[in-house]
Amino acid sequence: MEKNVSPITIIFILLFCVFISGCISSQDSGKGTLQLTSSPSGAEVYLDNQFQGSTPSSITNVEQGNHTLEFRYPGYQSWSAGISVPSGTSHFFAALAPFSNTQVLHDISPATTTTPKITIRASRDTMIVGNSIVFSGTCVGCDKVVLTLFGPGKYLSGVSLDQQNVNEGGSWSYTWNPGQSIQSGSYIIVAEDARKTTSGRVEFSVVGGGEVSITSSSFSVAKGDSVRFSGRCTTGAQNVLLVLYGPERYSSGVEMGTLSVMADKTWSFKYILEAAMPTGVYTMYVYDVPRTASSTTQFTVGYASDS
Repeated sequence: MEKNVSPITIIFILLFCVFISGCISSQDSGKGTLQLTSSPSGAEVYLDNQFQGSTPSSITNVEQGNHTLEFRYPGYQSWSAGISVPSGTSHFFAALAPFSNTQVLHDISPATTTTPKITIRASRDTMIVGNSIVFSGTCVGCDKVVLTLFGPGKYLSGVSLDQQNVNEGGSWSYTWNPGQSIQSGSYIIVAEDARKTTSGRVEFSVVGGGEVSITSSSFSVAKGDSVRFSGRCTTGAQNVLLVLYGPERYSSGVEMGTLSVMADKTWSFKYILEAAMPTGVYTMYVYDVPRTASSTTQFTVGYASDS
């Protein structure tokens, strides 16, 4: 005798299948999750040379494949290994070994066995493409400083620039001149001791290697009317400067003001002409700040319009 299956049972079976299908789909998303712990706890975690926080921690949405995983803790030897990340969750534990007395001379003073301390500074906050910048600082308890640069383009995952010797006074210095090949944007320079037990970092920006443009809403303007100037700035500068040249007191140039460059790299300025403004031909200059590029446009004041 056949048994009838109730509608409620059928609905339950369908919902269970949907739930199982969703679980399988989420597991096959193609991304991996890393669950990370260490001894001692609180170690800094770097995945592919990118800082990810301190243990215990979890890193989600990791691409499948080969990666480099590193744990760092002051006073302990760094733990580093190449790992293969599958989909789903993987667990990694690192037991960090402290630096032993056999790694240093027995007759050195206790002060030299302390964790190194590093400082770093940049000679300028903004660097123009084609110019150089000096990084300098101090390192107490180490004899070399390793410099790594992070930024746009080829520097996205970090590029090792140099190893600088620390002099007898505990100071170091490095001059960097990448020429014209560097992109504009924000950069971070990281200084570490050779054993990577401590680090310091400083941010700076690069400007240049692009263009600034300007257009006028009208080329013939009556006294007392307004005219709008607008354009684009692709040099990486955050501001542009407008300077107006023309007859009489404008012959040496009059600054109209500094304007912010929007996120889409555009800028705009509305200028209301004075009623007593001299009749004549005017030239509006636009410069990016700090003046790596410029452009101009002309307009007349006080003449009858061609129309």
